[in-house]
Amino acid sequence: MNIAAVIMAAGRSTRMRSALPKGAHKICGKPMARHIIDTCRGAGADKIIVVVGHEKEKMMAALGDDVTYVEQKEQKGTGHACAQAFPELTEDVDTVLVFPADTPLVDVKTVKDLIKTHKTEDNSVTLLGAYLSDALSYGRIIRGKGTEIKAVVESKDADEETLKIGEFNTSIYAFRRDFLISSVSKLSTNNAQGEYYLTDLIGIAHDEEGERAGLCLMENADDAIGVDDRIRLAAATATMRRRINEAIMAEGVTLIDPATTYIDCDVKIGRDAVIYPCTVIERGAKIAENEVVPPFSRILGETEKQ
Repeated sequence: MNIAAVIMAAGRSTRMRSALPKGAHKICGKPMARHIIDTCRGAGADKIIVVVGHEKEKMMAALGDDVTYVEQKEQKGTGHACAQAFPELTEDVDTVLVFPADTPLVDVKTVKDLIKTHKTEDNSVTLLGAYLSDALSYGRIIRGKGTEIKAVVESKDADEETLKIGEFNTSIYAFRRDFLISSVSKLSTNNAQGEYYLTDLIGIAHDEEGERAGLCLMENADDAIGVDDRIRLAAATATMRRRINEAIMAEGVTLIDPATTYIDCDVKIGRDAVIYPCTVIERGAKIAENEVVPPFSRILGETEKQ
């Protein structure tokens, strides 16, 4: 099975109020979109394609040169953005993951579950969904039988009854390559935004003979919430920092006060090291076994020392 991932990072985020594109903002020392790249690779993606647009040079500088970039020159919606990656989806690819650039908390296990559901059910498209009693402004999932989906209705296009539905679209998908490429041309702009919605491919799959749209529900809906302002950026950072601290402690490192210990991604700390409170350890730093880091320390990563 050859898997490609398309990460859509072309949009302009006005709510971040920043000169940086949204996906380039860092969480625990790593750009948001880079978290998604690493997660997709960990789940088995062989090729990563990043769709850039607004402030593309800054996005590319933040993410590095180990991915393939394509450009969306006009903002015509998610369906149009995804189509820019089609020339890179060669025939050896059979499964295409599609991610927005602002969901850094989705983990490898969740993506593997999505891929497994997609293959086991032989779906044309499988949507990663989640549940909230108030699904906010997210698109609502309209169920068919079992895990089959009939449609996704964007909140701006939904009536009052549809807005009561708690299952929502995370905007993360697994597609069968041939279905994705052949069906995007069927999208229309007949909606409130006047854009080509990738979500409309759910309805297209349901309506076509022999095609199936399926659902994979994730366990923690909060991990699917998009980071589109500084408030959610801080919340996502707190969640990621807690995960990092717990993983490090599970490996035999003592954190005297995890609540005041700030450890970035990609840090290596040896067993029986002791980290005192009010400490910042930056991405790429290395701490030896049995080393004691005193309070109010800042440990630079290797790249920062140069």
